[in-house]
Amino acid sequence: MKYVDTWDLDAIIPGGTKSPELQEKLQKIDQQINEWEQLIKQWNFSENQSAEPFKRILEKQETIEKGLSQSATFVQMWHDAFMNDEYANVVMGQILDLVSKLENINTAFTKKLVAISDQDWNTFLQDDELKKVAFALNEIRDKGKRLLSEAEEKIITELNKDGLTAWSRLYDTVVSMMTIPFTDKDGKTVELSVGQAMNRMYADPDPEVRKQLFTNWEAAWEKFAPIFTDTINHLDGFRITLQNFHNRKDYLEEPLEYNRMTKDTLDAMWTAVANNKQPFIDFLKQKAKLLNMEKLGWQDVDAPVTVGDSKATRFTYDEACDFVIEHFASFGPKLADFAKHALENRWVEAEDRPNKRPGGYCTDLPEFEESRIFMTFTGSMSDASTLAHELGHAFHSHVMRDLPRLNRNYAMNVAETASTFAETIIGNATVANAKTDAEKISLLNDKLGNAVAMFMNIHARFIFENNFYQERTKGIVSEQRLNELMVEAQKEAYCDCLAGYHPHFWCSKLHFFIDDVPFYNFPYTFGYLFSLGIYAEFLNNPTGFEEKYIALLRDTGTMKVEELAMKHLGVDLTKPQFWEAGIQLAAKDAEEFIRLSEKLV
Repeated sequence: MKYVDTWDLDAIIPGGTKSPELQEKLQKIDQQINEWEQLIKQWNFSENQSAEPFKRILEKQETIEKGLSQSATFVQMWHDAFMNDEYANVVMGQILDLVSKLENINTAFTKKLVAISDQDWNTFLQDDELKKVAFALNEIRDKGKRLLSEAEEKIITELNKDGLTAWSRLYDTVVSMMTIPFTDKDGKTVELSVGQAMNRMYADPDPEVRKQLFTNWEAAWEKFAPIFTDTINHLDGFRITLQNFHNRKDYLEEPLEYNRMTKDTLDAMWTAVANNKQPFIDFLKQKAKLLNMEKLGWQDVDAPVTVGDSKATRFTYDEACDFVIEHFASFGPKLADFAKHALENRWVEAEDRPNKRPGGYCTDLPEFEESRIFMTFTGSMSDASTLAHELGHAFHSHVMRDLPRLNRNYAMNVAETASTFAETIIGNATVANAKTDAEKISLLNDKLGNAVAMFMNIHARFIFENNFYQERTKGIVSEQRLNELMVEAQKEAYCDCLAGYHPHFWCSKLHFFIDDVPFYNFPYTFGYLFSLGIYAEFLNNPTGFEEKYIALLRDTGTMKVEELAMKHLGVDLTKPQFWEAGIQLAAKDAEEFIRLSEKLV
């Protein structure tokens, strides 16, 4: 192989989760936290308003957070690649203890910031270095105004280890034990991991294979659903309780604040999506005809489409890597060179094997100023898109690496912008380079899979989660009711155009069980549509656009999204028009798909 498809974990910390080097690192971090605590205790703004002691506190905090994040990322990477490593949870427990200790001290630090008068604070921020990170510091101080007493916040932090975080990790543990049976044409039955089953269920060209896997998939999740019912109820119940303690008006306030966006922007986006679904419903109906079905089942929505003698585009891992690098180069040399460096240096874990967790992600190693990517590559066009998506995330972090660390904390919605933009480059390039109409139909199907996911699948997730939270505020929600809420949401989001739905999707989708970011769904649609707006600007003015794009990415950690969009695109995100324009770009693909395939049905 030209590119190695497994991580080089020893290059991070040799010896795995039982590494003596990892233990030494954690002990050093513990010592650094103690030193940081002393700096904070000694800092008294009323006695000394010099910025220097404050800057030393920030520098020490950055060192600690980098070390903790690097350690946690390493352990998580190891666990996800080798889910039978029981010791990973032990070490993660040690790390969470340090995180809790850090958070408790950070509460005291934040309280000191809140105690400074607004006038003194604004004067303090006139220091040249602090002025550069004023947005982040103001954000920390504003959030600090919600905090309870130090003693109460310490109790919350300690309880969180066995509360919010514990419920999330329980989900991971149960999923790691699950398998999905599959019987091939020769009558041989194999047990697939959740990740293997999911990839094949959605991507296999044989409808009978997809149907069998979906039946077994739904049965497996139903078997474990009582555990997941407890998990999601207590995880989000814990979160709602914390939100109430911190004087939040409703459950959406926290995710909106985290994503630095207003409710008006969220409402404008979903209104535009809800009012412009017809082209994508027509696409799904046309796809059903091409697959000789009256209606698509849930498992058929992402199925490949082949017409005539054409076959679904398949890649080896080497071919996919070269493909991505080549088409990134059509946008700009910096993106292409970065992707080549990441792939050649084993930043990607892509091997298709048992005992890996499902899904894909990009994560940071802050001490190295590098990223790492997790996925399972099976050879489909969708996998090539996933690779491009995660490399887009990594590029976003890469172009910000020289900024102050406080200015690199961009929210999830704009994080999805860079990843989706990278996918768009690949999708558009492949369609444009198609040699036949049959090939173009197949590639448009893959590309439209993204649009359907953003406008229908993720819309269903948002509708479900919104309705679930409303009911959860009144008490425990039963498994049966969770299933009902999910099917109702899917029917609304897909305009009831499918033959069947996935009642237990609420427990098969990892995103509902992530503990750090509530409502881990709408940022994807935001990023998708925002990236389409950026891509349209690139098509209109391609010369030198890579530098303009990098400038936008570098600003994502220092302003609200409405300000970001106005500064770099000149658009108002609180109006549906911007979102509708992006949807219409995707709708053109649906219209082209129907036009090209009309003579075949």
